[in-house]
Amino acid sequence: MRRIWTTTTARGVALTSALILAGCGRTVLQPAAEDGQQVYYGETSRIRSLDPARAGDVASAMAVGKIYETLLEYHYLDRPYRVVPALAADLPTVSDDGLTYTVRIRAGVYFQDDPCFTATNGRGREVTAEDFIFAIKRVADVNTASTGFWAFNNRIVGLDEFREASTSGEPVDYDLEIDGLRAIDRYTLQITLKRPFPQLLWILTMHYAAAVPREAVEYYGAEFRRRPVGTGPFILEDWQPNYRISFVRNPKWAETGRIERYPTTGAPGDEEAGLLADAGQSIPFIDRIVQFVVGDPSTQWLMFLRGQFEASGIARDNWDAVFTDDRTLTPELEALGIVMTQSPTMTVFYYGFNMWDSVVGQTADPEQAARNRALRQALTSAFNTDEWIRFHHHRVRRPTSPIPPGVAGYKERAECFPFDFEKARILLEKAGYPGGRDPATGRRLQLELELGSADNPDLRHATELFVDFMDRIGVVIVPSYNNWPTFLEKIRRGQAQMFSIGWVADYPDAENFLQLFYGPNVSPGPNHAKYQNLEFDALYEQARVLHDSPERTALYQQMADIVMEDAPWLLQSQPVAYHLRHHWLLNHKRHDFPYGMTKYLRVNTAARQAWRATYGR
Repeated sequence: MRRIWTTTTARGVALTSALILAGCGRTVLQPAAEDGQQVYYGETSRIRSLDPARAGDVASAMAVGKIYETLLEYHYLDRPYRVVPALAADLPTVSDDGLTYTVRIRAGVYFQDDPCFTATNGRGREVTAEDFIFAIKRVADVNTASTGFWAFNNRIVGLDEFREASTSGEPVDYDLEIDGLRAIDRYTLQITLKRPFPQLLWILTMHYAAAVPREAVEYYGAEFRRRPVGTGPFILEDWQPNYRISFVRNPKWAETGRIERYPTTGAPGDEEAGLLADAGQSIPFIDRIVQFVVGDPSTQWLMFLRGQFEASGIARDNWDAVFTDDRTLTPELEALGIVMTQSPTMTVFYYGFNMWDSVVGQTADPEQAARNRALRQALTSAFNTDEWIRFHHHRVRRPTSPIPPGVAGYKERAECFPFDFEKARILLEKAGYPGGRDPATGRRLQLELELGSADNPDLRHATELFVDFMDRIGVVIVPSYNNWPTFLEKIRRGQAQMFSIGWVADYPDAENFLQLFYGPNVSPGPNHAKYQNLEFDALYEQARVLHDSPERTALYQQMADIVMEDAPWLLQSQPVAYHLRHHWLLNHKRHDFPYGMTKYLRVNTAARQAWRATYGR
């Protein structure tokens, strides 16, 4: 990776800022012509697809969220998170047995104009209940190769049979009726479940359940991934993979008189933070969005400092250049009008153990299984929490549970195996490796750690620290770096003895994290550790049909206790998100589920122009 700016001191950022203010910095990318419009500039990772069924990565899902809409969405400001109607007229009604959800759909909502709508001469078409049924069928169809079938798998009556029919090698008949997905009338959708699944409301906010017109899929075929047709506030203007993607305001909203509004309520502190200044105003505020693919963090940072991007994260190498010792912004950045916010995330990073492995995993021999568990516990006890947190500049906390704070079912608890060097040595001896050596060979125990993103310097530095932790108790960790597809394939096939990965919440419920330990979810499902515990599975099956309640929370805690004791994961960290933005970006509030939330942002173009006139580009 080519580095343009590698200074890591406050003096360095001051110097760099001075160059920018003097107009001496190099313009990396030219902004688009604004023509009096409100334009948002940002960066993105490489987008793989604009097909809602295949947008399995964050960058693609963020792009899809600008174009497509779902029945429900998250309230932008409220915390804890709650769902509100989007294309639904109101929240679904649920039968007493928790199996049938009936959703009324808003009339008068139209897909954007597109040549695929031949029956209307390209003038779009009104959204109906059938569009949601078609979208879910596409996710279930194996020929779509969707990344999202896990959200519906074994939940909707008849959907698994539809999926099975799609494996015949012949095109599946989308006119086949599914008992659990019915259009009662043009504007009423009914979903029938096999068993209660209270998390369905969260699932209906996800892009896998977005309205998709059948005409577009049939008209564009394989090109549909590049030719999105949605109902959202923005439409695709231009997409040059690996370089730039841009969106413009959807004119169909104005043509059909559709009016959406900014929230009128928020969480405590939102009004004081200016987040309710636009309460009740029509959205979107932004006319155009332009995002560049910038792989080099130094380039991205320089573009932000030059006012070419509205907001930025903070790379580890830039931390000392951004913050003072008490973690406030440096005077130089404050002088530029840069604003910092921070908040915990619903993300957990961990080192996973392959539970199929004979050395670190579960085995049929109870005595060997107990020794292997002691080994996993020893490695967990050898993980120096304070040193890890200092290495990350206090931007992370050490999780005490696989359930992160902020999700329904979380409960504060002490670490099960906190850093304890002597305990780690005792457990290592119990595992059969006194001093880290195998008595049978006299050699030090050697474990292989698989990693993705070989070109990520932060990952390499963190891995070196982890290797050092384990070396202190005599265990040798051998890192193996892979490209991302190879890394995931090794995990799926059970070829990774240990691996480093994270899980970002799909919805704010502990069930979304605990499913990662459920036996039937082993790879290619999300249970990458291939962990199996019959007691855990029984509790999971009992809890997943319950609504949020003290009873369910108690079950969640029992499951967390089992997992922490068995240690199929060595928990690394839960990040705290630090975010920088220019003062002209308004209504910005970090969201754990930000897909589609760009419609609430506002850019004060006059303030940005004044800044540019003062400091130059």
